[in-house]
Amino acid sequence: MTPNDAVSSRRSFLASTAVAAAAIAGGMPLLAACGGGETAKKDGTTTGKDAQKILPAFVARTVVAPDIPSKNGSSDGFFRAIPKDELATSVATKRGKGSAIRVMAPFWGTPPAADNAYYTAMNEAIGVKATWLNQDGAVYDQKLGAILASSDIPDVVVVPGWNLGGKIPSAINAKFEDLGPYLSGDKVKAYPNLAAIPTDAWQRSIFGGSLRGLPMPASYVTNIAPFYRKDVFDAKGWQLPRSADEFLALAKEITSAKAKVWACGDMTWTAYNMFGVLSGSEKSLGWNLVDGKLVNRIETPEYLEALEWTRKLFDAGVVHPDEKAQNQGDAGNRFTAGQVLIYNNDLSHWYAKTAEQAAQNPKFAISAMDIPGHAGGSPKLWATNPANIWAFVKKGSSRTVVEDVLAMADFTAAPYGTKERMLTDYGVEGVDHTVKNGMPVKTDQGNIEVSSSWLFVASPAPYVAHPDFPEATRATVEWQQRMGAFTSKSSFYGMTVVEPSRWTGLMNDFEQLEKDVVRGRKKVSDMQQAVSEWKSKGGDQLRDWYKKLLDANGSAAS
Repeated sequence: MTPNDAVSSRRSFLASTAVAAAAIAGGMPLLAACGGGETAKKDGTTTGKDAQKILPAFVARTVVAPDIPSKNGSSDGFFRAIPKDELATSVATKRGKGSAIRVMAPFWGTPPAADNAYYTAMNEAIGVKATWLNQDGAVYDQKLGAILASSDIPDVVVVPGWNLGGKIPSAINAKFEDLGPYLSGDKVKAYPNLAAIPTDAWQRSIFGGSLRGLPMPASYVTNIAPFYRKDVFDAKGWQLPRSADEFLALAKEITSAKAKVWACGDMTWTAYNMFGVLSGSEKSLGWNLVDGKLVNRIETPEYLEALEWTRKLFDAGVVHPDEKAQNQGDAGNRFTAGQVLIYNNDLSHWYAKTAEQAAQNPKFAISAMDIPGHAGGSPKLWATNPANIWAFVKKGSSRTVVEDVLAMADFTAAPYGTKERMLTDYGVEGVDHTVKNGMPVKTDQGNIEVSSSWLFVASPAPYVAHPDFPEATRATVEWQQRMGAFTSKSSFYGMTVVEPSRWTGLMNDFEQLEKDVVRGRKKVSDMQQAVSEWKSKGGDQLRDWYKKLLDANGSAAS
């Protein structure tokens, strides 16, 4: 089965770059201590005792014991496909009462017909009449903004974290239901699969002081892995680098422009991890309390050092030319073609590339380097957030509609090894998938129909399960566990923070400036100047705002 945590990550990569991936600026509570008047009603976060009153109770639920249990923040890992006659039932009765529910969600590719077999089977199993209003994921933020500004809001709206910008967070607070009366505390026990969602993911689902989102949980361990061509490395006898200097030396040895082989793609994301730079995946994670003062990632020497090192790779000519020119093309395709032998991307590529190349290139082998500390030794890694996609219910919905949406979510949050999980992930047997050698395999129709949509309503705790390539499962989860051992949670981990609107655009130009610096189009001193201007134009005031927020609420990290 597809790892639900990788789905979340993969969507963020389709939407934007990793620096902006999963960029969340969600909404939270009413903190007079963090501002005055209307600003205080729209900005802030909720943690501590206030959050405890809101959060659902946690009741663990395991149907199949994982082959590799979660450790150090990793996903669970499953090797075995569960035979049809061994699948458990996690939703005892059909919970839906037949409500007609319109659901808007992002979709990548051509949306399937509304009456397809998969949608029909899911509706029948849950007891609802859901109609999917699938929108182009590449421009979903535009559609989302327009819909939330209108009076015609669908019953359920899926919001990816990387689309939470501008006025969307405040619209969420104003236009979506508080689910606390249905799910807070022991109320969630009426929905056992939702009760088994980790508390951290629910904490991330508090918007505007209320539990509004149904989450898609994810591992908090970095999802950016430096992949390498293990088959080529083994054949050449190359040793994996144990420091930034060793990486550069190896990259020079690998590169042969004459043979059209370059060592790597743009390794900026890995550089941030090697040098211990605070997470840039979202604004709040870029802050951390150091010796009583909040420091932003762009102010740290590690940030500049990571950019300088990445620039050395470009200057040395070891980065594929298309990466420097930012031409069209995909680093993953250059990797499988042997044009680059190292690239960084989402962890889901471990399985995806393995499965893709299995038939056409049997010698192909992909692995991921353990991220080294830049000077050697262990790295200093920073946690990402434990949920980055949510489904919201329109404010003013009847109790029957809300409960039918929760019935949908309880079904789609079913754990591995259940009939509900199998239907959600693979659709209808004989139509969307077939069973070969005991394993479900999607048909062409299944690849079209069983994509996105229902997966976004709610999901179980993160897991990885690839019974067709169990070694990819083992490798992925064990990498997470090793990297998780070096992962710390920054001050605003697990919080959904809405910054005051007057400061939300302060960092808009940094991502492009980072690209320009590493490619030699701008100088490191240009970045230093940009940081200085950021501070004077509001960065220092924003720091004070975040500090008051932290003082008033405390940290959710533990």
